Amino acid sequence: MLEQLLDETLIALNQVVEQSAYPLRARETGRVTHVGGGIARIKGLSSIRSEELVRFPDDVLGVAINLEPHEVGVILLGDSDRLTAGIDVSATGREADAPVGEGLLGRVVDATGRVLDSGGPLRFKERRPVERPAPTIIERAPVTVPLETGIKAIDALIPIGRGQRELIVGDRQTGKTSVAVDTIINQRNRGVICVYCAIGQRGTAVARVINTLHQYRALENTIVVVASDEDPPGLRYITPYAATTMAEYFLEQGKDVLIVYDDLTRHARAYRELSLLLRRPPGREAYPGDIFYLHARLLERAAHLHQRSGGGSLTALPIIETQAQDISAYIPTNLISITDGQIYLSPTLFHKGLLPAIDVGKSISRVGGKAQFPAFRSVSGDLRLSYSQFEELETFARFATRLDEETRATIEHGRRVREVLKQAEHHPLRSSEQMVVLKAVSAGLLDHVILDKIDDAETAIQKHVLDELPDLCGQMETGKKLSESQWEQVLEVARKAIAGVEDGS
Repeated sequence: MLEQLLDETLIALNQVVEQSAYPLRARETGRVTHVGGGIARIKGLSSIRSEELVRFPDDVLGVAINLEPHEVGVILLGDSDRLTAGIDVSATGREADAPVGEGLLGRVVDATGRVLDSGGPLRFKERRPVERPAPTIIERAPVTVPLETGIKAIDALIPIGRGQRELIVGDRQTGKTSVAVDTIINQRNRGVICVYCAIGQRGTAVARVINTLHQYRALENTIVVVASDEDPPGLRYITPYAATTMAEYFLEQGKDVLIVYDDLTRHARAYRELSLLLRRPPGREAYPGDIFYLHARLLERAAHLHQRSGGGSLTALPIIETQAQDISAYIPTNLISITDGQIYLSPTLFHKGLLPAIDVGKSISRVGGKAQFPAFRSVSGDLRLSYSQFEELETFARFATRLDEETRATIEHGRRVREVLKQAEHHPLRSSEQMVVLKAVSAGLLDHVILDKIDDAETAIQKHVLDELPDLCGQMETGKKLSESQWEQVLEVARKAIAGVEDGS
């Protein structure tokens, strides 16, 4: 009788365990043998898995990344000042994860979901692993829809498509973050959700970005994920993966998402620091051998999904910092080979006041051209050619005392093109506003306008064309191709606007 009762009790207990969302499991514990520099070494966790979370006293978390025969190497995600050798730790049984959901929009958080703003508790319904496989080839579709940045030099000459990976590269203090922030601001009313991921940035720099997004009403559609330069290297290491997981939540719902990584140079340095502390073999420039895989598996998660997979897109704008304009250094070349093109910002142009300081000659978009609006495509080819000719002739003209009329005209035309490509910070433009001005300068209508009045002429062209030809501007906005007669209407209105500027009216 007693044995039968015991058997029935065990059967009932097993059924409860099987049906429970949190099955019973033995908690495995270990002991810390060393802690310092943002890492810990632990003995005793023989069954722990790679990327599994480890819980320390005071609710400090770590991630197991080194699984060796006699000890486990763990990177710490929190303050380790009060942790010492000899304390007991426990495995959690779950992978490193991050919160996802609509409740993160407009919030500032870290990779673990800790709130960094004053908006109250974070509301989310689930957590997902920070390391997730990239979409397969079958799930992907070609890049066919443009991601409008609102920046003339990019949308016309270096177009970006939704689902693309476009690198922003340049020396420090050349405006890389400004280009990315302007792109986020331009997505306000376009149905694109944005994620800004700050890695190793100063707190003041991140605060400035947040204030800019708030000022231009772009923060409510953006998730800001932060790992500052004061955070442990382990948190800086997992932050871009966590930010991508947050972005993928919306991707899988069929939405378009933009993610900015600012910047991956600091991410690589954080990983190098952790690897050296964990005694992994150093390679070139002391980086570990898997430094390429570090960023490849991150950026491969950017994609444009096929309609049968939801049809969403995740566009990545990784930022990388160069030293003395050396784009052939180790980390920049790695990322150039991973991405679909690069936007190069030149310190020479920056110091000349030619902002944004985009070097068109060194910048390229390998797949975005197919996603560019036809109206843009009709002006961008001539514009790039004339600008390239101008840059080459301007260099040689410095050594020439006399120039023929044709060369002089080419240089004067190029100067107007360069002046038109200048743009104020945080002032993105609609596609139609860009196209009408670029068409006018490409057709030579601004060649006789003095340089000091180019800005006034540009404003006048935009105002007159938008007021007098709203239907044509609407066609440009929706990506429809304009006929030759329609372009003639645009140029005729532009001529009247320029004449008014030259007359001073």
